[in-house]
Amino acid sequence: MNIVLLSGSIVGSKTRTAMNEAMQVLADKYPDVTATMIDLAEYDVQFSDGRNYLEYPGDTGYVTSAIMSADALMIGTPVFQASIPATLKNIFDLLPQNALLDKVVSMIVTAGSPKHFLMPEQQLKPILAYMKAHIVQTYVFIEEKDFMRKQIVNDDVKFRIERLVEDTVTLTETHAQIRETKEAAYDF
Repeated sequence: MNIVLLSGSIVGSKTRTAMNEAMQVLADKYPDVTATMIDLAEYDVQFSDGRNYLEYPGDTGYVTSAIMSADALMIGTPVFQASIPATLKNIFDLLPQNALLDKVVSMIVTAGSPKHFLMPEQQLKPILAYMKAHIVQTYVFIEEKDFMRKQIVNDDVKFRIERLVEDTVTLTETHAQIRETKEAAYDF
């Protein structure tokens, strides 16, 4: 199983801190899973200009190809102006419409205020559904008060991240089994 953890912002540290926690849970509980962290702050991703994702060179080509080859995607995003960051939206724009078909996608959202709790429901889930993702319905919402010195200090948040990782892996395995069963029904 191949899981890509996408930290969807080029500024701040809270989203990356949360994604590092998810990566650690994956390493500890699922050592046979191949997990790749993609922090958009570390890559020079071009703006989408309508080309096929395979035509982009460099970092853009690497990021889009890694997402396309993944079985599951864990998206970490901060809330900016009550929405997802433009850097994350650009990733979706770079990918084809059915890019997330047969992929499980889960979300970790960081925000400075509890007022933005429904942003994933209103902004992110519709995009993921349009791109044909199997969405893990629950997501982890983390407020600024849950961090201190680039560490998560709320044990409940750590527990919820662990549960989200478990749900992501379980759902990915389940969908793979369903696809195998469907494919085995054909005699060719």
